[in-house]
Amino acid sequence: MAVVAPALAWLIPGAGHLIQKRWIRGFLLMGSVVTMFVLGLLMQGRVYQPNGGDILDILGFIGDIGAGGLYIASRFNEWGHVVVAHATADYGTKYIIVAGLLNFICVADAYHIAIGKKP
Repeated sequence: MAVVAPALAWLIPGAGHLIQKRWIRGFLLMGSVVTMFVLGLLMQGRVYQPNGGDILDILGFIGDIGAGGLYIASRFNEWGHVVVAHATADYGTKYIIVAGLLNFICVADAYHIAIGKKP
């Protein structure tokens, strides 16, 4: 469970908690991460691609990849490949990054529950 829960939590936000029967926390986290990611896309936010360019692009990519399956789906469907031309799109980009970072925290939380460090 200590390997499965974090892996599943990264791939599907909230699923690491759901397989450990933490229903309320799992659904709240799933709703939060998915809502932030979708709102970011609806605001025409940018999804970063893996590259070795500017340090801010690298950090944006690390934040984005934290969303796991949502990031994979957005890259597969070519969502978020826009040029940020207005403030709303810039906010959308930040929403997408923060959704990924929040999911990283969810992965760590699912791991700590799985190893018994957190009740």
